[in-house]
Amino acid sequence: FQDQAMMKTMSGGNCNLNVPAKNSYRMVVLGASRVGKSSIVSRFLNGRFEDQYTPTIEDFHRKVYNIRGDMYQLDILDTSGNHPFPAMRRLSILTGDVFILVFSLDNRESFDEVKRLQKQILEVKSCLKNKTKESADLPMVICGNKNDHSEIFRKVRSDEGEDLVSSDENCAYFEVSAKKNTNVDEMFYVLFSMAKLPHEMSPSLHRKISIQYGDTFQQKSFRMRRVKDMDAYGMISPFVRRPSVNSDLKYIKSKVLREGQSREREKCTIQ
Repeated sequence: FQDQAMMKTMSGGNCNLNVPAKNSYRMVVLGASRVGKSSIVSRFLNGRFEDQYTPTIEDFHRKVYNIRGDMYQLDILDTSGNHPFPAMRRLSILTGDVFILVFSLDNRESFDEVKRLQKQILEVKSCLKNKTKESADLPMVICGNKNDHSEIFRKVRSDEGEDLVSSDENCAYFEVSAKKNTNVDEMFYVLFSMAKLPHEMSPSLHRKISIQYGDTFQQKSFRMRRVKDMDAYGMISPFVRRPSVNSDLKYIKSKVLREGQSREREKCTIQ
């Protein structure tokens, strides 16, 4: 998110894509360490699964779409499972529009962490919502990963996960396997539907386009050869950098002030 710009720009290689601010969203992926957050993100971005585990400090990705001639931008924040900086996690929540909370079905502690994260998200976003007078819903998916493992290793029952979302129509529960790519597409389809975003943003419902087509990507007449009945395209930005903490803070501040709210004694602290 840029500070106060009405248009958001994605620069990469020889392309310069302008996306309306109203079509720009941030997806935040949260959960304990070693539950498969980055594997789910990798499946979403490039359809691959990496067997080798590499701890995530914080990864930032951006995907832009041309869907029936309209431009969309999805920023993806893949957070650290260790949460060494609680203030950064709170800031990530404040700037998020849609959320994926991941736990491992063979790890009870990771499920307990998801319950804590769900509560924190609702509290933090409720505070911001009160200041901005927003009426928007909070789309969230709780994701039990590693359902390819044998049932003898399961530590969390399906009904326990379903109980977390039973009272919120904007929250859904899925048991997935990033390794086997089971239910991953379905999970993203439901998440985008709850967020009232085009379902073509789901991994399997758009054509993947290389950065080399960047110059023509945003044109309403953009079409690819030999593609019939396809009017949705997605492209990953290979050079994107995470907005600075200062930019995120300014974004939240401008969001509050833009609603005409004066400074109040009760603050949505990020410390």
